[in-house]
Amino acid sequence: MQIIVNGTPMQLQTSPMTVQALVTHMQLTGKRIAIERNGDIVPRSQFEQVVLQPGDTLEIVGAVGGG
Repeated sequence: MQIIVNGTPMQLQTSPMTVQALVTHMQLTGKRIAIERNGDIVPRSQFEQVVLQPGDTLEIVGAVGGG
């Protein structure tokens, strides 16, 4: 299955895959991130329930602290 993450095509070997499985696959577990799927924010509480579909476009951003 192919999706687009931050503008870059990504081929996934596992299908179906949840947003949480993608976060784990990308080694982002425990990081402060926000994910937008096809223009809609995916609440962290729904990462386990949202199943990715071929052609989905995701934007993943990380929180940066500073001052």
